[in-house]
Amino acid sequence: MNTNKPRIVILGAGYAGMMTTKRLTQKLGAEEAEIVLVNKHNYHYQTTWLHEIAAGTRNQNQARMMISDVFNPNRVRLIYDSVVEVKKDEKRVLLENSEISYDYLVISLGFETNTFGIKGMEKNAFSIQDIETSRLISEHIEYQFAKYTLDPKAKKEDLTILVGGGGFTGIEFVGELAEQVPKLCKKYDIDPSIPKIINVEAAPSILPGFNEVLVAYAKKSLEDRGVEFRIGAKIQECKKNSFVINDGEEVKAGTIVWTGGVTGNSILSKSGFEITKGKVTVNEDLRAPGEEDIFIIGDCAWVMNKEEGRPFPPTAQAAMQHADTCASNIKALLQGGALESFVFDDKGTVASLGNADAMGTVFSGTKLYGKSASAMKKVIDNRYLFLLGGPRLILKKGKLRPF
Repeated sequence: MNTNKPRIVILGAGYAGMMTTKRLTQKLGAEEAEIVLVNKHNYHYQTTWLHEIAAGTRNQNQARMMISDVFNPNRVRLIYDSVVEVKKDEKRVLLENSEISYDYLVISLGFETNTFGIKGMEKNAFSIQDIETSRLISEHIEYQFAKYTLDPKAKKEDLTILVGGGGFTGIEFVGELAEQVPKLCKKYDIDPSIPKIINVEAAPSILPGFNEVLVAYAKKSLEDRGVEFRIGAKIQECKKNSFVINDGEEVKAGTIVWTGGVTGNSILSKSGFEITKGKVTVNEDLRAPGEEDIFIIGDCAWVMNKEEGRPFPPTAQAAMQHADTCASNIKALLQGGALESFVFDDKGTVASLGNADAMGTVFSGTKLYGKSASAMKKVIDNRYLFLLGGPRLILKKGKLRPF
């Protein structure tokens, strides 16, 4: 066995890390490089499905897959451990239980919740971060319904679900809640007029970045199913059972979930990378500034749109495209060749509003609403599974039932 093969280490098995690993196995022969994937868990999960687990509309096992089912451990060395720090000058990565050296490094460690310093938010609110935190939310919501039935001291406001943040995740989450809450009312024989779903957003509109016609459609669809919006309401504090908004008004609830923001992984700053709002602004070839052999992609990176003078949105679509460019550039470094600049191919964005409703744009701005948009959202989700593991993975984990 050739022990002098260059070692490519990928940190994190999210969308960007998984797709980079997949592309490298396709672009490089087994003798050209050793590929190592480091991840905290032995499974990968669909981050864009976490809001469904949090609402209780999707089983956690449907959203995750064993990494060893996707990659042959004989082809990709799999290390299940937590990253502690990157020692750039020594080309080493410190892990909780060991360490590993690298020739080329890909940092795709994903996001952490950003509460923007709102008093009490980190302590008192749930957040949708991973499989476990999402599962805790759905269990807590169901517990509140069960307790309301059994506990004579339970109050109506215990069945209020307060969601902070009207961005993509927050709106998709309340869309799932609008479907799940009536089912819980039926299960626990509770008057469906008692529970409330309230979305609080400081900006003058929900879903920033979406066309106003699409936003109006989403808002009406959700309001028709009982979701209340408090728009232009700045959260001053999150208490144990309430948000304090605007001029001291208190909105009480039994479940509080913060979906208002994320930032890059804190290991970036700990490892000495220059950070802007929690992420590294990478070069056009996706390498970290001043680094020849370190790529930063996915939620850890700001990739600039030079035409607009701002970063491309940090979406799953973008992360998968980062992976293609990153793998191509590592191949170029290994074999000799020009590195390519990242070019974002915007295929559109669709936001689900529950299982049978959605809205968004596809391809060159075509607007979709309702069931056709919902079907497209499922196609997008299944496409990722196909790229990762072919038809077998779609049959095993895909969204195959239309509505």
